[in-house]
This record gives sequence, C-alpha cells and structure tokens, in this order.
Amino acid sequence: MNKNELLDKILKLDGLTNEEKSELLGLLRKQKKYGLVWEDKPEDVEERLRDELPVLIEDTTKAIISSEEDAPNHILIEGDNLEALTTLAYTHEGKIDVIYIDPPYNTGNKDFVYNDRIVDKEDSYRHSKWLSFMNKRLRIAKQLLSDKGVIFISIDDNEQAQLKLLCDEIFGQEKFVATIPWRKRTAKSDVPHYLSQDYEWILCYANINYAAGIQKETRKYYETNDFPGRPWRVHDLTKQTTALERPNSFFTIINPNNRREYSANPNRTWAITKETFEDYYKQHRIVFPGDYDFLNISKPALRYWKEDDEIKSGDRFGYTTVSSYINESVGMTQDGTKDIINIFGDKAFGFPKPMSLIQYLLRISNPHFSNLTVLDFFAGSGTTLHATMQLNAEDGGHRKCILVTNNENNICEEVTYERNKRVINGYTTPKGEEVPGLKNNTLRYYRTSFVGRSRSMKNMRQLMNLSTDMLCIKEDLYTEQTKFGEQLTYKKVFRYFNDGKKRMMIIYKEDAVPQLADLIEKTDYEGKMRVYVFSPSEDPWEGSFEEVQDKVQLCALPQAIYNAYKRILPKKKDVVLE
Repeated sequence: MNKNELLDKILKLDGLTNEEKSELLGLLRKQKKYGLVWEDKPEDVEERLRDELPVLIEDTTKAIISSEEDAPNHILIEGDNLEALTTLAYTHEGKIDVIYIDPPYNTGNKDFVYNDRIVDKEDSYRHSKWLSFMNKRLRIAKQLLSDKGVIFISIDDNEQAQLKLLCDEIFGQEKFVATIPWRKRTAKSDVPHYLSQDYEWILCYANINYAAGIQKETRKYYETNDFPGRPWRVHDLTKQTTALERPNSFFTIINPNNRREYSANPNRTWAITKETFEDYYKQHRIVFPGDYDFLNISKPALRYWKEDDEIKSGDRFGYTTVSSYINESVGMTQDGTKDIINIFGDKAFGFPKPMSLIQYLLRISNPHFSNLTVLDFFAGSGTTLHATMQLNAEDGGHRKCILVTNNENNICEEVTYERNKRVINGYTTPKGEEVPGLKNNTLRYYRTSFVGRSRSMKNMRQLMNLSTDMLCIKEDLYTEQTKFGEQLTYKKVFRYFNDGKKRMMIIYKEDAVPQLADLIEKTDYEGKMRVYVFSPSEDPWEGSFEEVQDKVQLCALPQAIYNAYKRILPKKKDVVLE
C-alpha cells in the first residue's frame, strides 16, 4: 500500500473525529521514507475488479490432453494479467515456487501500453504509470510465492533502478538475492556515445527457504580397507592466514609413524592448532604423504567422511553454489529468435528470451525439487512453458507451468498457444528436421471473464460453475465422474472428480449435505476426499461429516468466491436427491 492509499483509508475511517483524523494524517506526512515516491495512476481494469468477480472460462477446443497418466497439467490464461493474477490468488496463494517475468521495459518505443494507450518518451507520467502498473501485479505475485519461492524479473537500464527499489518495498530488502547480469547481444557500433548496452539484468528475490544451486559431479570419495563402509575424501589442511594472524597454527607437524616433519608456511598456516592436532590424529582426520599409494600429496591433509558431508549438506548434498554471472553459453536474444524461427518458420515474435536462459533459471531454482510450479504472467511467445517442458523431458521432472498473456494482435492464440502446441505435438524446422513432440504434457486454455455481483439465480449458477473450474485448477484435478458410488451426480446439486490419485466433491446445495454424507459413509475408497460446500454461512459442516471424518477433508471456499456467493445468493429453496 502506498502513502496515498493509506491517506485515503484514514479519511474514510469511522469512529474518529475530524481532529483525530487530522492528527493521524499529520503523523503520516511527517514520516520519512527511504525508497520510491510516485503518483499512482489507476487502471481501467481496477474499476471492473471492484464491481465484478474475475473468473476463468476454459476453452476446451484448445485443450491438449496427454494420454500419459502422470502428465503435468500446464495452464495458459488469455487476458489482462491483473485479472488473471486476481483469480490465481484464489487458487494458488502460497503455491508458486518459481516466477519468471519479462515485463515491458518502458523504453518509450511503443513497448508499454497503459489503459489502452501507448506510453511514449514524451509522457510526463511515464515512470509513475509503469510503477503503478508493476506495483499492483508484484504485490499479488508476492502472495502467490511458496515458502521456498523465488521470483526472477528481467529488466534493462530504463527501469532497473526503480524496479529494485519497488521490489525492496514489496518483497523486503532482506528477500533480495542478487542482480544477475545477462548478455543479450554482442556489441553494436551504431549506438549513442559508442557505448553498446549489451546487458540486461535479472532481479532475484526469494523467500527464506529458497536455496539456489546446480547439480555437480560428486566429490571424489575413497573406500579403503582400513575404514570399511566409510567413504572419505581429502581436503587442504592449510588456511589463508599468516603466522602473525594465527600464531597457534604456525607449528611443525610430525608424523608419529615415521617422525617426518612438515613445517608450516608463515604466509599460509595450518587450519588446525597445535593443541587440536592430537585430537584430529586420534580421530583419523589427518592423512600423511605415503599413507595411501593412490594419493598424490606432498603434505598432510584433512580427511572428511562422506557421512558427515551428507549430514551437513542435508537435501543439498550433491549440489554446488552458483555464481551470479551467467555464462554466455546460456544464450542471447539471437538464440531466442532461432528458437522461434525453428518452430514457426519465420520471426513470429520480436526479441524473445532464449529457452536456454529460462532453463538455466529453472535449474538453479531449488534444484533438488523437480515438481515445482512455475508462473510467467508476461508470457510473450511462451518461452517459459517450452523451457519447463523441455527441462522435464531432460531430467524426468514433473514441473507445472502457468502462462498469462493478453491477446493483443492475436499473440496468445497465434504465438503463445501455437508455439507450445507444436512443441507438444512435434514440428518440422525450416531445414526439414523433424522435432519429436513432448507428448507427456497436458495444456489447458482459459480466458478471463467476470461474474456479476447482483443477486440472481443466473449469476449464482454462473459463479458456481466457473468457481468449480477454478477449484479444479486449485486442486490440479480435472477428471469428472458421472457417478459417486451408485449415485448419479447432479450438476445443480453436486459434482465429483476422481483421477485415480485424488478425489474431490463440490456440493452446491447445502440441504443435500446430510444425504451426501450418508452416501460417503456407504461408499468405499482409499484416502480422504476433499469436499467443498457452497453455503452462505461460515459453518464448516464438521458435524454433518462427523461420521465420515476419516474419509473427508473439508475445505473452505476461497474468500473472494465465498464473499461473492453470499452477495448474489437468491432465496434458498429445498432440494431433494432423487
């Protein structure tokens, strides 16, 4: 919330006198703040979000359904990304592990549209509009990140400084990880000042449980007869300190077996002290030259046990720290263009990020987790989904990806969707090379829409139907059944979903709860079924399902859906299952 929003809320507070409000406003204005100050510029879409509830409508004609049972479900959402993010807040709050976005850079060269108007270099509110635009979307993005979540944001010099301060305010300075340089091109000669701006920047912020890293070659461990079942490695026994700095570590080590002496280097002392040498030796932590024929060492070394390394590293064992420098082998813009040309036969999209760059970011995003949920709400040509599917194919992962983009100039249908459709189904390059499809992937296509908030049966039914689609997204469960046990489902009363691994029942008529609870008691199945009940009350219905609590996990409707349902609910009618 910016200062102007807070001022407005203070003015609207009930129970305060004008004098008390004035005092609060005065205190707020006196507060010194480090960071950005900008004039908020409302968007047209915000007005509609206040009056109507945003929802998602699936275009089933564009669904690409894999025959593989374990295929990850990817989602493409066509629509304004503020609308889409609002719906994702119902379904994915705290569930997104990786966000990558490549937002408009606000160069003034027709790359940024605000309220259906191009923002050019002459617009005096150019930076304020961009900050207002990004602020709203990044605040929702923060809500979506999981406890191990990380966000990567590509940007160039036009807004990099402003974006850093904005992200410090939204995510917190303590969540800042790094500003990663990425070389987008080789040097150009026809540039102002003859200084080619060849780099863009990737800002990285993360929650506390995030840990980057890449898989590395396993350290060399030795298995020897003197320590059966205990692999070990050797490590340098010296330290980059002088004798003056560590006098207790400046001593001569004597091999107790042959009395050979090893003098300390005055500019690089031992890593242990004279007092601790005996303990290390008794623990078999010291290895001398000649102890093992296969070791080529000229001075004493430390012995580390693999078991200790595993305990110390935990689930990061086998992974190494990565540099904020991205090697040029990751690719440049020209490589992204080649990706597009290979798929479409022409340059269907300008300045795409190379798939290899996104793959690299995904690889270092909690690399020991291969079932991450990835989000890109500035999807462009759909590179992020392509990279996700390709990485899954390479390492056997089960990452899921959500893309959001508008359909300006038919980009969503003709580029974003079409690209990934071809990647899934397979395509032929301009050189005639057949590229096999990544068929172990399901892609579902949605559009943003709205449900009216006026009280009517039509709005209520529309809300329940479309909310069901979003609950399916929330639970990642789409396989609907026509029967539960021996009972046929009634779409005005309840629906039932079962994909063989998870179950979900959605109840639309609260009067049917007792009968459905009885039906659940009579139906045999393994595990717990998730149950949602549309009801104007906040009664969680524990009492009604008490007899089947071992079979049912009651779930609360997302708050926005619950509030909308209460508002539009017509007069209740009795319903009986027949």
